[in-house]
Amino acid sequence: MTQEARSAATSRKKSPSVAAKPVSHSSTATAPVFHQYQAAVQLVQQGKFEKAIAAFEKVLPAAPPEIIERCRMYIQTCQRQMSENGLAFTTPEERYDYAISQLNAGYFDDAAEQLQIILAEHPDADYALYGLAILDSITGRAQECLDNLARAIELNPRNRLQARSDNDFQSMVDDPRFTELLYPEVP
Repeated sequence: MTQEARSAATSRKKSPSVAAKPVSHSSTATAPVFHQYQAAVQLVQQGKFEKAIAAFEKVLPAAPPEIIERCRMYIQTCQRQMSENGLAFTTPEERYDYAISQLNAGYFDDAAEQLQIILAEHPDADYALYGLAILDSITGRAQECLDNLARAIELNPRNRLQARSDNDFQSMVDDPRFTELLYPEVP
């Protein structure tokens, strides 16, 4: 091999590695954006459209041009899905019914989110606190259950009677604090 051929072969070998560095550096810089984008897409696939919209809106400011258009398309899709799914509630009671249906189906995060929305709009909604107490009982959060149930009873004493016969509090039956909350008159 001649000296010229070796020089050409050596420069060809070096060129790809030099060109690869900016690409890998660029992809490293945008990797967090792509991970956020992928997480937002997963939220869409899970049907969590409100959370997906928020995630896509968070991605937009730092997104490269090829991702921006996709984010906007997904945001529009999520908005359309939400309006078609009828997740617009006219009363807090409708939202509560939906939350309980989510709880019964095992979608605990969605149920908690809906109950929290009710409480954000109506802090004295005893039924939402009662629902959170049930959710806390089912998911093994005893202290949160007691706190939410105590507040629900404070707002509406009939919740005490309801809780006494509610099977959803089965995990709390052996807790003396639960017994004291439901039967305060017994010494």
